[in-house]
Amino acid sequence: SLFSGQPGSAAEPKPEKNQLEVAIAAYGPLYLPLLVAHEAGYFAKRGVTLNLSQVSATASAQALLSGRVDIYHGGASTIHANVGGSDLIYIAAAVDRSTLVVFGQKGLTTFESLRGKSVATTSVGAFGEIAVRKSAKERGWEVGKDIKLLYHRGPPEALGTFLSGNADAAILTPPQSDIARSKGFPVIIDYYERKLKVIGPGAGVARTFMQKNPDTLKIFLMGYLDGLKRTIDDPVFAKKIQAQYTKISDPKILEEGYRDGLKVWNKDMTVDPEAIRTVLEQSTVPKASELDPKRFYDNALISEVNRDYASKLFPGEIK
Repeated sequence: SLFSGQPGSAAEPKPEKNQLEVAIAAYGPLYLPLLVAHEAGYFAKRGVTLNLSQVSATASAQALLSGRVDIYHGGASTIHANVGGSDLIYIAAAVDRSTLVVFGQKGLTTFESLRGKSVATTSVGAFGEIAVRKSAKERGWEVGKDIKLLYHRGPPEALGTFLSGNADAAILTPPQSDIARSKGFPVIIDYYERKLKVIGPGAGVARTFMQKNPDTLKIFLMGYLDGLKRTIDDPVFAKKIQAQYTKISDPKILEEGYRDGLKVWNKDMTVDPEAIRTVLEQSTVPKASELDPKRFYDNALISEVNRDYASKLFPGEIK
């Protein structure tokens, strides 16, 4: 077997390497369980030190392929890189229900009203673009012709462009969506209500890294789950960590972000092929939509962690 522990034994895995380079796409509430786990020392207590850095979605694939980053805790760039021929896969989906919201400037209240207008989003191929493409395609529109996307390094920059009036609309996740909401901008589409499934953040790795370091990755998943449990059980600590990383001090925005997270943090992080299909269907690469979602993930590690660990951490909620 690929794993050192006896099947069914709850023996703690021994890490193949003691340091993990983990890149995250943003510091918002969707990432909170990871940040809590890191700050609370849940990786360290299992013998793994985490180096956390923020890497834009566009740079993440190259960082994973070069080995500069071991895990990209982020979004769809893992899928785009695989479509392009790089063997990057998801081993877990920390979140796979979208919290994206499209806001319009005052007076713009429908997606139809955005025809010929601009939408601020994050990087090329990230969720904002995927969701806007999906909504445009449903109306027979073409991105670039009927609606224009303005790309940014991350959510804070996209919000900045929108707030300064240099975009007609913005597609945002928490906490930026909570800030836009608090300022009274009209909600055009709430993708959580539309039940849009896309993975983000999910744990993206090079397949070869998974083959060489299965136990290190199991420790990562266990530590993450400890962080999730602490985040749910100890909101005061969680919001303190959230404030520290997002530099947001407004308790109302922090509370809303925390609640947004509670709606979507997965206790069962098994990858659902549906969430991958959504991305493939909006891909600009010809024939991407015909690819088999199975080539984009491997649930072997999370199945084992669910059986031996998550089922005890969240009894009755994980099979």
